This record gives sequence, structure tokens and C-alpha cells, in this order.
Amino acid sequence: MKPDKVLVVDFGGQTTRLIAKTIRELNVYSDMVAYDHVPTPSADVKAIVFSGGPKSITAADALAVDRAWFDLGVPILAICYGMHATMQQFGGHVEKDLDGRQYGKTGMDIVKEDVLFDGLSDHETVWMSHTDSVVTLPPTFEVIARSDRVLAAVKHQTKPIYGVQFHPEVRHTTHGKQMLSNFLFKVAKAIPSWKITNIVDGLIKDIRHTVNDKRVLLGLSGGVDSGVSAVLIDRAVGERLTCVFVDHGLLREGEADDVLTRYRSHYGLNVVFVDAKTRFLDALKGLEDPEAKRKAIGKTFIDVFEGVAAKQGPFDFLAQGTLYTDVIESGAGVGATIKSHHNVGGLPEKLGFTLLEPLRSLFKDEVRELARTLAMDAVDLQRQPFPGPGLAVRILGEVTEAKLTMARQSDAIVRQVFQETGTEALVWQYFTVLTNAKTVGVMGDERTYGHVLAIRAVTSNDGMTADWARIPHPVLERVASLIVNRVDGVNRVVYDITSKPPGTIEWE
Repeated sequence: MKPDKVLVVDFGGQTTRLIAKTIRELNVYSDMVAYDHVPTPSADVKAIVFSGGPKSITAADALAVDRAWFDLGVPILAICYGMHATMQQFGGHVEKDLDGRQYGKTGMDIVKEDVLFDGLSDHETVWMSHTDSVVTLPPTFEVIARSDRVLAAVKHQTKPIYGVQFHPEVRHTTHGKQMLSNFLFKVAKAIPSWKITNIVDGLIKDIRHTVNDKRVLLGLSGGVDSGVSAVLIDRAVGERLTCVFVDHGLLREGEADDVLTRYRSHYGLNVVFVDAKTRFLDALKGLEDPEAKRKAIGKTFIDVFEGVAAKQGPFDFLAQGTLYTDVIESGAGVGATIKSHHNVGGLPEKLGFTLLEPLRSLFKDEVRELARTLAMDAVDLQRQPFPGPGLAVRILGEVTEAKLTMARQSDAIVRQVFQETGTEALVWQYFTVLTNAKTVGVMGDERTYGHVLAIRAVTSNDGMTADWARIPHPVLERVASLIVNRVDGVNRVVYDITSKPPGTIEWE
């Protein structure tokens, strides 16, 4: 029996993924779909949530909501832009209202009792981000909450259709998760039956059904995503899985030996090692744009895999540890392309394989939970995210051997100090970035002109949002001192205090 599902309709909002993620945290499965992809009615779809979006509903190129969504006959919660599109569909009027625009935390008064607000006070703090406002309500809707002059929440008088001007999915809305819970369980009557621990057998069954008696080639990086994919597929097809570990010359110190030892000896996987350092550096020569670097790396990976397949094949499937966030950030759906992940947007148009991506619908923290369910070692499930393109996206501009040495040495120093001081346990991810900027310094009474190196450390649960980590100053001081003394070519160290958004965790 399929678990209950919620469709999150994407109008291009930057917090759309947070809606889907929060729903899953409430143990209801969610899927993101494009605004113009209205599915056929299905018994497992219990609710629909319209996301926000960057456009104004008053613009000529505004994305209109299809009336067919409302004909599916399931409860709908329309957020921000989704609310505006819904109001227009039912005959209301929305205008750009610069006087009524709101950004950030805002007070909201609940003016009519409703199950959406069960367990909340009459006055709530919510997070707004809009310039458009509903000025004329459709005749079939009523107001249930207000904020200053703005209609903060409305409800259809006879149907389970809600519109909210604020964003319940962001943590700045104090009781936003409770509102979403009320919508799911008290309005939509969804059953909270979706858990990672309950889907392992289904994933293995799906892999067996898909692969049948054919063979699978898997790109193993040693990270959580590819590692979990390898263990999961191994349990499904056994000896018909061959893993390929590619040393592209963009790894951290000791990375290759560590990965090969763990996955060959501990997990008993068949891992083929390929030394392709020269090949990748040649592909990156002269490239400075991060998108160009990612795509060159993605193509070169495929070339290497095809070479292995020609010698040890045939292989029908190429398996990857692609996650939901990789797909969305690479521009799937309506949202903008933030960065082309080498395993999604960096892939060539034509592949000699059929892709097998068992984790494609999961978020990072869900993959870690899956690793626990598979009884993988703590060292693997707690492993920090490391980008597939490796140090190539932690070196701004062209990648050279000299820059790789600086990036590798500085990364090793940060890891050593963070581990020795217990700082590692306080952060979700940390690394160094070698910038293209150079500054004047003084060493041994002589002038230097060296690279600026940045330290990046963040706290996060799933990588979708992140905050800069408050690292103790003595730790940062020790790291900076060691780097400028031991890494030739670096004479200045800075610390990145940007959250995500507006920045991303990686610099490229």
C-alpha cells in the first residue's frame, strides 16, 4: 500500500524545498512538481501545497495556476505567490502594493478560529517576503488572519482551500511547522506513515526490478551519498555491481587510500581504482568559470566510466549518489539553476548507460538515516559532504598543480586543528577556499604578495539552509597562524560569515 503523498507545486520559490522537507519531517511523503504539471487523480495524493515564487502575479510573464489543480478535489494550501495565483483564479484581485510590502518577521492576528491555527495564540510571529497583496477577496473566500493592512490568511467558505501570505516553512515563522501539521492531519487527514526505516526493502526491490539480470557500474567517491548507494545496490544485485573509484587529482590528503580500504575491506565491494589525475587536469586547463569546470569534470567522469565499461563490461546501468537537492539546484523544475552538479547538469546529453539513482528523491539527512538503517559505520554516515568536483570548486579560477597543493595543505591543517580542539563536533561542514585575490604581506621583514585563503564552516541539518559556525577565536587564530607559516603562496586568511541563503555553502 502506497503511503499518503503531498504534492508541492513549484512556482520557482527559493524555499520550495523547505516545504517538501518539512512535510517529510512530519512523516508524510512529499514530491515537488512543476506548476504546469497537473497529474491525474490518485488516491495516495492527500493534499497539494502551492509554493511561493520570485515573479509578481501582476507581471506579463506571471505563472498562472491551472484550474485543473482545484478539480483534483484534495485540500490545497497556497503560500505567498501561490496564494496570489489562487485568488486570481477564483476572481479576486492582486496588486503590487509598495506600501503594504513586507520582508522579514511580522506580527499576525488570527481573526477567525480555524483548525489551521489549532494550538496557536491569537497573535503569531510569521515571516513575510512580498510586494504584491490581495486587495479584493474572491466572494467565496473569507479572511481568517490579518497583518497590518495585509490579508495574512484566507479560506474558501465551502472547500478545503487555504491561502497564506506568509511562509510557514521557514523557521522565522514561530509556529509554522505546527500550521503545516494542522493542515496535513486536521484538514487533509493524511496518515504519517512515511519513514526512511520503512522504505529500505522497497528501494532494494525497486533496484532488483529495474536492473533485472543486467550489470551496474557505480561511481564511488567515498562520500555518504555514493557510499549508501553502493551498499544499497550491493544488497540488491550483489556481484553484478562494480564500483569505480576515480582519483581525479582533486582529492584531499589521504582520501584515495582511505576510501579504497574502507569499501574494499570493510564492506567487501568490488572497487576498481582508476588514476586519472592528468586527464582531469588537462580537461580543466584554462577554465575559470565554475559552471564550465563542473561540466568538464562531469564529462570526464563519464569518459572514464566508459573506458572501464569497455574493458570490464558490458554494463547497462551507471549508478550515482544523486540527491533531491542536486536535481533541484541543477535547475530541474521552475527554479533557477544555482549550480550544475557534475552528476546532473554536468552530464553529457548522450550517455552510453541508463542512469540508476536510488537516492534521487531523498534529502541529505534522510540519506544519513538510511545509512543508519543499513548499519553502516559511524565514520561513513557522519562523513562531511565533499563535492564531486573536489578541490576544483574550492579553488577560484583556473585549477593548477600549485593551487591544488595550497588547497590540499590548508585543508589538512584546518581538519587537524578542528579535530584536535573538538571543533569538528560543532559544525556540519568545514573547508578552505583558495581565492584569486592577492594581497601584500610581510614575512621575515620582506614584502610578500600572496593568495587570500578563506575558511568556511557552517552549521546545518541538511545543506539546504546553513548558518556560519561561531568558531572560537583561539581556534581560528591557530588555524590562520599555521596556514600562513606552512602553506607557501598564502599570506592572508579570512573567515566567511555568510549564511545560506543568500550564499551557498560551497563558493562555486
